[in-house]
Amino acid sequence: MNVTIIGAGLGGLVLARVLHVHGIAATVYEAEPSPAARAQGGLLDIHVGTGQVALEAAELTDEFRALVLEGHEATRVLDRHGAVLHDETDDGTGGRPEVPRGELRELLLGSLPQGTVHWGHKVTGVRALGDGRHEMSFADGDPVTTDLLVGADGAWSKVRPLLSGATPEYIGRSYVETFLYDSDSRHPAAAKAVGSGALLALAPGKGIQAHREKNGTLHAYIALTEPVAWFGDFTDAAAAIERTVGEFEGWAPELTALITDADTPPVLRPLYSLPVEHRWERVPGVTLVGDAAHLAAPNGEGANLAMLDGAELAKALAEHDDVEAALAEFEQAMFVRGAEAAADGNELHELLFGADSPHGLVTMFTQGDQ
Repeated sequence: MNVTIIGAGLGGLVLARVLHVHGIAATVYEAEPSPAARAQGGLLDIHVGTGQVALEAAELTDEFRALVLEGHEATRVLDRHGAVLHDETDDGTGGRPEVPRGELRELLLGSLPQGTVHWGHKVTGVRALGDGRHEMSFADGDPVTTDLLVGADGAWSKVRPLLSGATPEYIGRSYVETFLYDSDSRHPAAAKAVGSGALLALAPGKGIQAHREKNGTLHAYIALTEPVAWFGDFTDAAAAIERTVGEFEGWAPELTALITDADTPPVLRPLYSLPVEHRWERVPGVTLVGDAAHLAAPNGEGANLAMLDGAELAKALAEHDDVEAALAEFEQAMFVRGAEAAADGNELHELLFGADSPHGLVTMFTQGDQ
């Protein structure tokens, strides 16, 4: 079986790794020119029932555990004035240990046979050839044909149109991403506010969210419920910061410092989602994993579900002689878990940014502690 995976994100790499564990070769095509082409984001909390299951299937549990940053599961909720409404420490018993996303990706890349990932292969088109076979064309390089095509290529998947006419829609909210480096010495007030783990400072329609990463780095996502056009041109970093912080007038300075004192230009991250119940009829020789299949409002499940998708698809292929039966079984289970996670994400965003914010979220935390 000739398996082709589009996208070297976590879902695609777990798929390739678990296939390798079962003795099935795969080829991954990635648009980025190299593994170091761009930063891979901040910390990921790897969940017991999803991401950790996937890494166990990949036979990488011990290596994953070596990446865990102890103490970073701590979470605190603040109001706009900096008052602590809820504070949870990391006692080591939680089910969502934090790891740097880039290091996890490096682990997965290193677990694959050399040459599995073909870098610098941006897909420009995909077409069906019949009998379940497909052809991919690239911006650079010759076309490739495959017996089984898997789209692990994210929100704007080039593979999805083979299966579904659905396209991501803006959810009405965006994040503005910032970084503060060496925070304990250079940004002590913000560092104290964030603490050792995650910070959520919330109000209806907006919020300042941050996480402490390695070496005292504070990684923040500033949430605003506005049309994309409202955010304007982010090539003017100073104007973008001024426009963003203007929505937080009267907030505690140790919180707004996560905007104004950023050591990097702010980056706009508009949030998109597919329909909650997104699914498709079985199409021979092709399927999707991760955001390509079930893009949703961010709720901490996206990367975990992508990895679980990859692991479950690989196991189904290894267990079935009939590829189409394997794909059908995999998709039916994925549709259910993807829809549940998307619905949970919408509920979480209502807790984070709805009319009762931040009190509804605090209630959720305190009830969970009982």
